Order: sequence, then C-alpha cells, then structure tokens
Amino acid sequence: MNQITKVAVVQDSSVFLNKDATIEKAIALIQKAAKDGAKLVLFPEAFISGYPDWVWTLQPSNKKVMSEMFSALYNNAISTQDDSLKPLYKAAKENAIYVVIGASEKNSEASNATLFNSMVYISDQGELLGIHRKLIPTGGERLMWGQGDGTTLHSFDTPFGKIGGLICWECYMPLARVAMYNQAVQIFLTPTWDSSDGWHNAMKHIALEGGMYVLSSTQALKKDEIPDSYEFKNLYADDREWINKGNSCIINPKGQVIAEPLNAKQGILYADIDTAEITNQKWLFDSAGHYARPDVFNFSVNK
Repeated sequence: MNQITKVAVVQDSSVFLNKDATIEKAIALIQKAAKDGAKLVLFPEAFISGYPDWVWTLQPSNKKVMSEMFSALYNNAISTQDDSLKPLYKAAKENAIYVVIGASEKNSEASNATLFNSMVYISDQGELLGIHRKLIPTGGERLMWGQGDGTTLHSFDTPFGKIGGLICWECYMPLARVAMYNQAVQIFLTPTWDSSDGWHNAMKHIALEGGMYVLSSTQALKKDEIPDSYEFKNLYADDREWINKGNSCIINPKGQVIAEPLNAKQGILYADIDTAEITNQKWLFDSAGHYARPDVFNFSVNK
C-alpha cells in the first residue's frame, strides 16, 4: 500500500549562540511546518545553538579566543539530563510532527564537559527517540567537538517509513552509510553545514545507492546575524553578506531532486514522499539486499 507523506526541511539560521532564543525560533518553524501539513521536519547541523564557523577563521594557536568561543558554545548546548529539550518535546506533540534537529550536546553521562555534534530525534508524541553523535568532526571542528561512537547509529520506525541519518561529512564514510542501509532506512536525514555543489551531487548519489529519500538541511546564515561582540566576525571580508547560503534539498530514491535547493534564502522546503518509490527502486538495485553479496563481503558495527 502506498504511503504518501509531506516532509519539511528547514533552511534557516540559529539565533547565534543563544539557546533559549534558538529553541523559540525552532518551535515557530515546527509550528509552521506542521500547519503546512508536514509530518516530519528536519533542521540543520548544530542548529542549537549555532555552527562554530570560527574554527575555519581563527588560528588554532589563539587559545584565548578559542577557549572563549568553546565556553559560549558549551553554555548554549543541550543536555538530556536537564530541561533543554522539553519545549521541543511539547512542540512536537502539540503539532503531531516528528522533529530531527542538529545540536551541540554535552556528554552528561560522564564529565559533562565535552561537546558532541549531535542530531536529536523526537517523535510526534513528544518523546525522545534517540540521539546520534557525529563519529568524526571534520577538520577544525575537532577543536570544539568530540568523537561519537557506534552506539548512536540509530534508525527509527514511523508511520510513514523508517528514518535515520548521518551528520554532514559522515555521509562520505562508505561504511557509515552501509550501517544505515543495513537498518533499512527509507528516509535518510542529513543535517549539514556544507552548501557546495559537490555536496548536492553526493546527496543524489546516496539516494540512488541507498534506494531511499534524502533530506539535506543546511543553515542559511548572514554575517549580520553574528553579534559584533564576537571577535572572529572581523576576520570575514567587509563586503561579505552570507556566511552560508544554504542549498538544502530533498531527493527521491531515483536520485532526482524533488525540492529544489534554496540559495541565499531562508525558508522551509516541502515535498511529498511515496514509499512505493522505494520498493520500485530496490527491485532493480538493493545495496543491503541482493547487491550486498555477504558471501564475498563481511560487515559489522561495534556497538
């Protein structure tokens, strides 16, 4: 039986390093997506409470400013051990919508002092389904975030299909993708900071390879949305308007774009997804099924 569902991808900016205001903004976007008929909404990487773009502009040896920026990121990170996420749980339940959102997350199970680049899954009943922590922060990101592990490679059943995903350049890790394909993910969610054409092309490939829908959500951030009080802002060119232009998209299992990327614009993308397309595509190529060849290849995940 066909199951057609509207999904939403947010392309907007955090309220930079302001957790409470960012969560309020997220709630307003959740309400809008639900009002427009979406049953699932995806937010960008590190939406709560801002992507640390300073790691690409500041010298790592500038320990004073790096330390100050980490403290700001830490003070506006979420934790599963406090009330950080409760407003989002409430919004998801009141609007009957699944919410997946990128966030900096404290390691509250241990020192409570290391941050992870995480994606948070919330059900339409307002329940925390799980959190995935990015396995490898990319380049300068390692100055801010620790490494996740295999225990958070989750997928979740929903009334409209199985959801799961990876964060940004984790998607370039072939075995991380296989781990998700082997969980029969049908709607692949990827919060990201990458707005390049190369990323967009990679999402088409992953949709084809996995025989699934791909939702890619990127922040669209203007320079003037970063408070002047942050010293690293002065390192951007004076005439620069956009720090990140977005290019979020939704792609079907055939690798076809069904919600065109927004460029240098903030908003919400929508698309109707049909689970029958997944079955039709996998009849011909199923990377975790008849194309897997377990007699030739061995694969395992350390959980």
